Amino acid sequence: MATQDQERKASTASAPNDGLASEDDAAILAKLGYKQELRRNFTMIEVFGISFSIMGLLPSIASTLSYTIPAGPVGMVWGWFLASGFIFVVGLAMADLGSAMPTSGGLYWWTHFFSSPKTRNPLCFLVGYSNTLGLVGGLCSVDYAFALMFLSVIVVARDGNWTPSNGIIYVTFLACVCCHGILASTMSRIMGKLQTVFVVANLILIFATIIALPIGARHNRNDGHYIFAQTENSTTWPTGWAFMLAWLSPIWTIGAFDSCVHMSEEAANATKAVPFGILLSIGSCWFFGFIIVIVLAACINPDLSSVTGSKFGQPMAQIYFDAIGKHGTLGLMSLLFIVQFLMGLSILVASSRQAWAFSRDGALPFSRIFRPISQKFGYIPLRTIWGCVCLAAILGLLALIAPAAAQALFSLAVAGNNLAWGIPIFARVVWGQSKFKPGPFYTGDRFSVPIAWVAIAFLAFGTVLSMFPVGGPGPTPQNMNYTVVINSAVWLGALAYYYIDARKWFTGPKITIDTDDLTEAQQQAIAEDGLEIKGLDDVVHAKVSGDGSGSGSGSDAKAV
Repeated sequence: MATQDQERKASTASAPNDGLASEDDAAILAKLGYKQELRRNFTMIEVFGISFSIMGLLPSIASTLSYTIPAGPVGMVWGWFLASGFIFVVGLAMADLGSAMPTSGGLYWWTHFFSSPKTRNPLCFLVGYSNTLGLVGGLCSVDYAFALMFLSVIVVARDGNWTPSNGIIYVTFLACVCCHGILASTMSRIMGKLQTVFVVANLILIFATIIALPIGARHNRNDGHYIFAQTENSTTWPTGWAFMLAWLSPIWTIGAFDSCVHMSEEAANATKAVPFGILLSIGSCWFFGFIIVIVLAACINPDLSSVTGSKFGQPMAQIYFDAIGKHGTLGLMSLLFIVQFLMGLSILVASSRQAWAFSRDGALPFSRIFRPISQKFGYIPLRTIWGCVCLAAILGLLALIAPAAAQALFSLAVAGNNLAWGIPIFARVVWGQSKFKPGPFYTGDRFSVPIAWVAIAFLAFGTVLSMFPVGGPGPTPQNMNYTVVINSAVWLGALAYYYIDARKWFTGPKITIDTDDLTEAQQQAIAEDGLEIKGLDDVVHAKVSGDGSGSGSGSDAKAV
């Protein structure tokens, strides 16, 4: 804690913007064209904390068992291990970018910076909308899963003699989203410290589960061959493809590491905190998740259909019930939905920062309304918090249609974010490699580009995978995967909006720094980075020539 307090104090020492950030952090942000407007309350470990909290490892695994159980233990265990390894590669590619250019709107900012002149504006626009809606879709899926877990506890308490209607599920979901809006608005000053609490809560749940399940199922545990080699297929897809669909569980679970990027303007020492948060959160989930799925495979009833068709409405509740009975299930499922609730709060914070960054650049409808920062509530984007809450409430109406439609909320987050992560990485290696200037974290000249291409290939595969019906080919309206419909509407709608109207006024990220407020160090940093700002160039060049220091190292000037 002493180290975190020192880091937090350093983030505001000698701060030029009302104590919001350190001189170094403000200078780095100024090089990207932005003034410091958010308070840097998050230490390095707290940046990791928000990402790890959003991932909510065990609740997320529990929410996505419908993808893994049909492929049997092999799908659960090795599907997790392999997919997590590829996700770590994606994290490495993003960490390279996040360390070099940390800003809340990083994904679309990087896209604009690295893309060719003809593609930068439409691709930037597309990435911004895909990422914003993907994050809100993630909020919906997390809170929808919370509603199911919360109600499953009631079902267990009533011995399975009650079934919640779609209306009750939606009302529970809506109450959860609104609670998150209130907490995100009023607890900003301690939100960073709360992430440490959230991490501890996640770890308590993980250890409670991996200890209690094997003890409770000690007389009925499955053997090693069943855990690591037993293949099942309860879908109508070929067995190999059922195994691939099991990858959707880790893809969705370990899908919030970009939150570190969105929190970068609130992070002290962001060039190091962002890559640290990305890689540690992915690595932790890879390791602990592998242990969890092994324990689940060891303790699950081999009659998998009885688990997926549980009268409790949640496979995880059935696994708990079979191993530790009713009272143990009520205890652990209660802890499970509490951690799930904390996940939703963290992802609302991250999604609101992305929405605020996009509105800062004038790209969202009603950007002038969402753009202002609330000083009263602690220098946070209060209006975008509630904008995300309202959008989530609307998207959550899918829960009233059918479970299959609500399931699309999970895949909306996967497909939307995969596209938003993949395009800036692609733009860098195809058009902008010569403009890339590494930050303190860098995978190196030899490995950085191959890592990027592996990441791009995996993200493209994951996007396609998320659009397949889970049960098999020839889906009915009741079990159709509506992701392709929803995401196509998002992507085509964003591009249509750009080419019909936004192309007339959207020119990419806007410069928001005021040259009168820049310190000499910030002016020099901007000159060295090649950022062109009207009214600043003559001042900087005069100071450079006056003190005899060399000219900038010179990446290409950023077009804004």
